[in-house]
Amino acid sequence: MWQQTLITLRAKPRGFHLVTDELLAGLPELKACRVGLLHLWLQHTSASLTVNENADPAVRRDFERFFNSLVPQGRAGFEHNDEGPDDLPAHFKASLLGCQLSLPVKAGRLAIGTWQGVYLGEHRDHGGARKVLATLHGEEA
Repeated sequence: MWQQTLITLRAKPRGFHLVTDELLAGLPELKACRVGLLHLWLQHTSASLTVNENADPAVRRDFERFFNSLVPQGRAGFEHNDEGPDDLPAHFKASLLGCQLSLPVKAGRLAIGTWQGVYLGEHRDHGGARKVLATLHGEEA
């Protein structure tokens, strides 16, 4: 079984957002997969994907604080600012975190931990809708 779907995530404000449910809503075919892998590829250079804590929203707020301190906006000495002061810091954060994930699938569900979820890191002040190419590969049930 091979399935590929382009999922458009709703626009979100700058920060880290739990998007597991939004991704799964765009993948009804996942329920037919007995065992496999779901590869997610974010088609943007100023946002990121990562897996982390899915219960306490404070973790996502702390992620935003940490990455803003690691890559502060307005730091002098960089050239790329064509789209505003948040542009280059967004590219740095996206490269640090990455734009892809490979997640295991078992019995029609993501086989991730109880307290794990997929985050979209929106690193722009006004990033807009984001596109994720989801490729499912596995055995049908």
